[in-house]
Amino acid sequence: MPRQAKAMGADLTSASPDPPDSDAAPRPADPGTEHAAGTKRRISRRALVQAGLIGGAGVAALPLVALVGSMSPTSEPQPTNLSFSLNTDWLFGGQYMAGSESLFYDDSSFAPVALPYTVAPLSWRYWDADAWQQQWIYRRHFDGGALLNSDRPGNRIFVDFDGVMVNATVVINDRAVASHQGGYLPFSAELTGHVTAGDNLLAVVVDSRCLPVPPISYGHGTFSIDYFQPGGIYRDVRLQVVPQAFLSDLFALPVDVLSSQPRVDVECTIDSALPPSADGTLLVELLDGSRLIAAQAVTVSLTSTGLSVAKLSLTGLGPVSLWSTETPKLYTVQATLTFPGAGSHVLTRRIGFREASFEPDGFYLNGERLQLFGLNRHQLFPYAGMAMPARVQRKDAEILKNEFNCNMVRCSHYPQSPHFLDACDELGLLVWEEAPGWHDVSTNPAWQDLVVQNVHDMVIRDRSRPSVIVWGTRLNETRYVPGLWATTRQVAAQLDGSRPSSGALAHHSMIGWSEDLFAYDDYHRNWKTGTAWLEPPFAGVPYLITESVGVYDVRPHHFAWTDPPAQLADQAVLHAQVHSLARSDPAYSGLLGWAGFDYASPMALDRDLVKWAGVADGFRIPKPGAAIYQSQVDPGIRPVIAPTFFWELAPPPGSAPPRAQPHASIGAGQVRVLSHGDTAQASPAAMMIASNCERLEVYVGGAHVATALPVTDSRLYSHLAYPPFLVPLPAFAPSDMPDLLIEGYVGGQQVTQIRMASDPARDTLAMAVDDASIYADGSDVTRVVFRAIDAYGNQRRYQSGELTLTLTGPAALIGDNPFAFGEYGGLGAVWLRSLAGQPGLITLSAALPKLGQAEIRVRSVLPDRGTQVV
Repeated sequence: MPRQAKAMGADLTSASPDPPDSDAAPRPADPGTEHAAGTKRRISRRALVQAGLIGGAGVAALPLVALVGSMSPTSEPQPTNLSFSLNTDWLFGGQYMAGSESLFYDDSSFAPVALPYTVAPLSWRYWDADAWQQQWIYRRHFDGGALLNSDRPGNRIFVDFDGVMVNATVVINDRAVASHQGGYLPFSAELTGHVTAGDNLLAVVVDSRCLPVPPISYGHGTFSIDYFQPGGIYRDVRLQVVPQAFLSDLFALPVDVLSSQPRVDVECTIDSALPPSADGTLLVELLDGSRLIAAQAVTVSLTSTGLSVAKLSLTGLGPVSLWSTETPKLYTVQATLTFPGAGSHVLTRRIGFREASFEPDGFYLNGERLQLFGLNRHQLFPYAGMAMPARVQRKDAEILKNEFNCNMVRCSHYPQSPHFLDACDELGLLVWEEAPGWHDVSTNPAWQDLVVQNVHDMVIRDRSRPSVIVWGTRLNETRYVPGLWATTRQVAAQLDGSRPSSGALAHHSMIGWSEDLFAYDDYHRNWKTGTAWLEPPFAGVPYLITESVGVYDVRPHHFAWTDPPAQLADQAVLHAQVHSLARSDPAYSGLLGWAGFDYASPMALDRDLVKWAGVADGFRIPKPGAAIYQSQVDPGIRPVIAPTFFWELAPPPGSAPPRAQPHASIGAGQVRVLSHGDTAQASPAAMMIASNCERLEVYVGGAHVATALPVTDSRLYSHLAYPPFLVPLPAFAPSDMPDLLIEGYVGGQQVTQIRMASDPARDTLAMAVDDASIYADGSDVTRVVFRAIDAYGNQRRYQSGELTLTLTGPAALIGDNPFAFGEYGGLGAVWLRSLAGQPGLITLSAALPKLGQAEIRVRSVLPDRGTQVV
């Protein structure tokens, strides 16, 4: 007999807020409201592309419903839609076997797992794509009694997937109800009529082979793109119970926001199974928190089943607060659809009143020029691939905005987690979003259909977001394909005409260019002087640099923690130079450096299969290369002193004996990197210190050695808002072991200081955890970082040995144990995942032979509100 899973009759819990006393960012919006309390039904690809790819019109229009007059808003009817998280209580059976999706298959040996979940075990390196090149089986039992015994027996039931890598087939009680191609966009499967009052089996067959689905092209394999795609159900899953007629999408677009009469244009997509000629009511409200700003109610007359669209505008808003990178004010548009006898359905979107435009003289936000300053982001993580939950996804946006002071991020090279984009909306982090792709374009019509479908689904998913300012409708660094790119541009424009289209190019030429914004990946460098340079913008064309710096051509010229210290400093030099150059001419809208974080790549040239291009590593720990980003903030907000060097004598294992010099220096004249591990220097060397202070005072061993001012006489640095300092530091004898003290002054007053110790005898092992508490839902995760530090908490490198971890309490460890501490470079991280329904104290301790022990504690707590059970 097949096993009756523990999940039978389990809690299906709506998304929960952050636990008490958590130091996490504001919680993600409820999945049941913010991202479709109903479903996202796909328009057929044929309707989208059959005309466009052969020279026709492009998008197929949905019928407009009849809006019969306006009505005064009435008291809100009680909605009958329900949303349940399906992230826990899954059973993972490993490789798919024939019949393993069936009710009658014995799943007693399946492993209990929580989502997000990657099918293959991963470390921080050595990823092997063959490990996930299979078909896999996931199963989820649930009790359908509560779903069928709701107040409205005619309700429809859907299961919504935010992302499955790569293809998926959904089966309910032995009936295949949906399939989907592509791993980066959401899809839904309707379960109506297939759910019973007892035990139900939802099975998902996941095909993670290297399939000809964008970004992979026909005839190409894993090594044809620059990032791995580990398989699995790696984003959230929800169960939705909705009326027979419900809102499948809501698009809310603020317009004329700088005028005295702003308005919100609203487009509601209705999915109806009601008999034709049904009449209902559509109420649309604009809310500032709980305060009602505007509302409009209309009578809706449906003339057919299926999808239709209702359009209206909210006017008479009065003064509104603008959304910007500094003050990201959010409002809520809430739509309520009601049909007598069928119940009500509510769907909301968060919006921001902002006007964004790219012009030949730069980017403008709300009528004011804003220099774009940012990084690219891959959503890949050590150990988990792309399968990280909301808290971890949101943390990346917080790092980029609050620690690296970026005002823009490029989601390279695919639509990324809705949780990441939620945080971008809340933090004021502008977003370039692009369809899945990388270099190759297939001539196969079915493949091109998928590209167009991806653009359609991407725009539909995120077009209400204020953070998104560009649609990447041309795939990354691809050749000119006139018919395809004309169609993708048209699809985006017809679904949302408020944003420009673009596509990052690898060649500096306007031949074959037809987008709204010229975007170029600029990696130029003068190899004799070591300085970066940029191609000039094209006159009369909006121009943005979408990638720059990156990594060198061959290892060891990457930016790993174990690379030479001078090389790590060089990363900061290059990022400083390209951002300064981009600010030197207003025709550059800005620059997005490559990249925010290291990522696993089949194209990596080292044995670890890691691209060390990030200014932070894959664990999100800032490298010296992040210093220039950390310093670009008003000192009144946060004074910063960020050296790009290590004040230490210890060389990498196996190298020559230590020199009487700190590691890494920058030649002030030629602005190039010198390696003090190679040649002893008799004269002082200029070291780069990124800071937003006006003056630095530097002391070595208690003796004053320099008064420093920022570099303002070089185009390579002077255009930065806060140029770096190049400070001569003297050599010292290893026997002295002096401390370094740097004091920062603004307006004649000391505002900050940093101390660095050269004596390794005082080094210790440190641990830090991102969150004081997490939810005991089986899905929530927090990061724990462990580092070798000097006496003042600065990163120390080249510690040997393996770090051993000991975990107690209700959590699971996501990471390597033991961890190759010395091989990675003296630091690392793991994540802790809660156990469902098991609150309590979690303790993680670490031990390293030379540095001793460290410990952190996290409390796992139950959600602080009631749960819904089915």
